[in-house]
Amino acid sequence: MRIIAGEKRSRILTAPEGMDTRPTADKVREALFSILSSRVWDARVLDLYAGSGALSLEALSRGAASAVLVDKDRKAQQAIRRNIEALEYGKQARVLPVPDTVALAQLEREGERFDLIFLDPPYKMDTAAVCDEILQKGLLADDGIIVIEHRKDTPPVPGAGFEITDTRHYGIAGLMFLKKKTDGGKEDRADE
Repeated sequence: MRIIAGEKRSRILTAPEGMDTRPTADKVREALFSILSSRVWDARVLDLYAGSGALSLEALSRGAASAVLVDKDRKAQQAIRRNIEALEYGKQARVLPVPDTVALAQLEREGERFDLIFLDPPYKMDTAAVCDEILQKGLLADDGIIVIEHRKDTPPVPGAGFEITDTRHYGIAGLMFLKKKTDGGKEDRADE
């Protein structure tokens, strides 16, 4: 596993030990960042279920302004910290070693808002509640994007306040791109 592009291109990343974490494959990350392209520059990034931190560290390498990496698993936290130190991103990256709900509440109290939010949870996890909480807490910038990695054959259901803007599949992995609904979360079915 490595950084694919940007200032830290080709630098090797450490993955957490054990089978609890499923790092995003290099080809999936490459495709994801090709899709996001110019949106990454100067972005504020939240990486929930960060694992190795590969997604947010790739974003930093490509010019993101800052990243908050959240993971409650101790082995993942160790790998994330090693990767941040190796890439010298200690000033731009911050680790929150707590469960997702605790992290989201803390970030709300701090008044944080993010341009890119990566959700790469265990494949069987229902992400709708997390997306709804992100929306309720005002953590996604108005033109921000949530990217959910999931199993291709079991796409997540987005929260009620979101619309799907794109989906992609790579092997068994799928990517779903969400943005806030422009009508305040109310669905307008009159024109369907």
